[in-house]
Amino acid sequence: MSELNDRRAEVTRETAETSIRVALNVDGTGRAEVATGIGFFDHMLTAFARHGRFDLVLSCEGDLQVDAHHTMEDCGIALGAAFDRALGDRAGLVRMGDSTVPLDEALVQAVVDLSGRPFAAIGLDFVGERIGEAPTEMVAHVLQSFSVGARLTLHVRQLAGANDHHIAEAAMKALGRALDAATRPD
Repeated sequence: MSELNDRRAEVTRETAETSIRVALNVDGTGRAEVATGIGFFDHMLTAFARHGRFDLVLSCEGDLQVDAHHTMEDCGIALGAAFDRALGDRAGLVRMGDSTVPLDEALVQAVVDLSGRPFAAIGLDFVGERIGEAPTEMVAHVLQSFSVGARLTLHVRQLAGANDHHIAEAAMKALGRALDAATRPD
């Protein structure tokens, strides 16, 4: 297992569509510096880091002139890869975490297993097509991409909610809190 005082990783992901840099400290304080060019996505990633108590620096230059897809997808993959690298062999960790987070009328549960087996079951029911510049369909895709990069099992389900912003933000906060629980020493 990585030493608990050294669970950090830096990941660079370069594709034809994106250039991403991620610096992650699993044992941080919740400080985040995120710049993807998609305001609501930055907000989601910042909430994720704050509630997971992870220090996160993430920057992305993507093909936003096309749409948000590659930027959001590749950031999910790169952030997941940073978790995978920071956690090392994962020995001695609690391994599983569960968190249910309210945000006004929304209630979302996230459950993780640091199993090494990427799988995602995402059940979010959005009303609109966009939250700011972010397509709502990409929220589930980001979560799935993160699970692949992080090599973990992820279940996210909406228990209540009607406001798309609240649902998406509650999902990211719940994921952060579930990962915080799962990454603790056992």
